Amino acid sequence: MSLDKRYDFALLFDVQDGNPNGDPDAGNLPRLDAESGHGLVTDVCLKRKVRNYVGIAKSEQPPFEIYVKEKAVLNKQHERAYIGIGAVGALKGDDKKRKGGDKVDEARAWMCRNFFDVRTFGAVMSTGVNCGQVRGPVQLTFGRSIDPIVQLEHSITRMAVATEAEAEKQGGDNRTMGRKFTVPYGLYLAHGFVSAHLAKQTGFSDDDLSLLWEALAGMFEHDRSAARGIMSTRGLYVFEHASALGNAPAHALFERIDVRAKDGVVAPRSFADYDVAVDAVNLPNGVTLHRRIG
Repeated sequence: MSLDKRYDFALLFDVQDGNPNGDPDAGNLPRLDAESGHGLVTDVCLKRKVRNYVGIAKSEQPPFEIYVKEKAVLNKQHERAYIGIGAVGALKGDDKKRKGGDKVDEARAWMCRNFFDVRTFGAVMSTGVNCGQVRGPVQLTFGRSIDPIVQLEHSITRMAVATEAEAEKQGGDNRTMGRKFTVPYGLYLAHGFVSAHLAKQTGFSDDDLSLLWEALAGMFEHDRSAARGIMSTRGLYVFEHASALGNAPAHALFERIDVRAKDGVVAPRSFADYDVAVDAVNLPNGVTLHRRIG
């Protein structure tokens, strides 16, 4: 059953001695608001971790397959949709942008039924083999650090080379140098929104919503690497509305969550250096707060 209520949520997560989201345009340095010094983690990065968690938890089986994943050829997935609805003949047009004809809506519905990330986050599937476009009911903002972060650069040494030519060039000394970038500590806050109206269009259900909360709570546990240090979900605060349209503006609900460094802390280095205060008293009529974590 698709959703009949709106949800707004706040996600609090942190990193210690790691790079939460490198910027390829800046040599993979941790992403940064150049004006304020606050750290950033893109919505795309967070959705990638959700996708990876769901893929592991559900073994990539319908209706929980993942559309956007490593080494995926998206048009091949689109072709599967036309095979699945028994409309292979619709793929034989000469104009790739028009392939699908009047079967595009059926193909789009097939993609929503089978792929968790399509019916959750949406997708543009109109390239080549046309399965249309889907606007997802779940949207995320960038994560932004509570305080400015420090970008640290570390020199690292590898005691080996890749080829014999490199070894000869080094004159027998096979050490090579590299760089690694970390944030000593950063506590980040991101916001998300779940639209009941769009959920009805994609078939996003109560079960899908429960899986989303599970993924947001546990996604960092299955995304470990030396580059990312220690990352953890520290808070997941869900505001449930009594109606599909909602009972209060999202910003007014998010303002009830106050995160700040404790008095006397100049350079936070752990979650214990912060106080998190949530005003759950006298919530607007029709709004219920669920603390999944925190």
